[in-house]
Amino acid sequence: MGAEVGGGASVGGLVRLAEQGVLDFVTVAGGEEGGGGRRSDPVGLLARAAAETSWIGLVPTVTVTRAEPFHVQAAVATLDRVSRGRAGWSVAVSASESGAALFGREPAPSADALWREAGEVVDVSTRLWDSWEEDTGPGDSSTGRFVDPDKVHHVDFAGEFLSVKGSASVPRPPQGWPVTVVDVSVCGPDGLAVAARYADVVIVRAFSPGEAGVMRADLRRRAATAGRDPDSLRILAALTVDLAGEPHLDGPPLAETDAVRMRQDGAAGYTGGPVGLAQVLTQWHAADVVDGFHLTPLSPERDLERLVNGTATLLQHRCLQRNFYAGATLRDHLGLARPVSRYARSGAGRRS
Repeated sequence: MGAEVGGGASVGGLVRLAEQGVLDFVTVAGGEEGGGGRRSDPVGLLARAAAETSWIGLVPTVTVTRAEPFHVQAAVATLDRVSRGRAGWSVAVSASESGAALFGREPAPSADALWREAGEVVDVSTRLWDSWEEDTGPGDSSTGRFVDPDKVHHVDFAGEFLSVKGSASVPRPPQGWPVTVVDVSVCGPDGLAVAARYADVVIVRAFSPGEAGVMRADLRRRAATAGRDPDSLRILAALTVDLAGEPHLDGPPLAETDAVRMRQDGAAGYTGGPVGLAQVLTQWHAADVVDGFHLTPLSPERDLERLVNGTATLLQHRCLQRNFYAGATLRDHLGLARPVSRYARSGAGRRS
């Protein structure tokens, strides 16, 4: 289970609270206005939270449109290193006309083109993460060499949008590849191809277990067509939760059609108390249509506390939510294998 914690001054406390609830990871969305009219930096916010936590996964939203892949992968790799293997990144694109004009793109590219470009950014990032072999450094002081040059590999990538040559400037991240997340509940169908080919976690919007099951089957089929093992994909249902209801009393049984409703912004939403939310999540779990949930509290300070101390506790009692972290990395939490480098002496990597 993951949760969005916003991008305000209270991020650190909310991340610590989510860790108390033994959630898999937290996300911080990009593009929010911070103090002095400056936009918040999700990677920086979660890098600071890494020093205040020990277990929970940290997944910032990273907008890759018009970004340099070398800088993007370095920022995510650094977050993985400072968190000791707990980082991911939620890949996003920007269709802003003003942003496109700044880079000489007028008008802005289509959503399909933006996501094809995003796929290349993910592809190049994984190649750069692989460019240092596992035992490349530290260097040998007797020879004065920081690294063995035979173990640093040169990336030569030429795609539809990007041309990248060179290697990463830092060793391979602790997880090999930080966890890649694509939120198709936000980007819609344009991001499906990238999600199926490159994502470890896909967040989907569905209003019933049946709809979620259809989307999961479609993504798994797409992943298989792309040459991936569908079992390597984790599908999470997105749900905006308003837990303003009575926190301690259970309501009447919820019909499946009444449990999740469309909000005015088009998101799937639940309104009620933490006990009722636990009932909804239990129903969806019993249907075996998703691998988990990504919850966005409507009021983070209020709703995350009720989620952790109410809903999560009930799910733990039902053996549907872990009571402790059995592993140290985000890949451990999600049951994802650590990718083998494409340059490993034993063979190629997990994906080409």
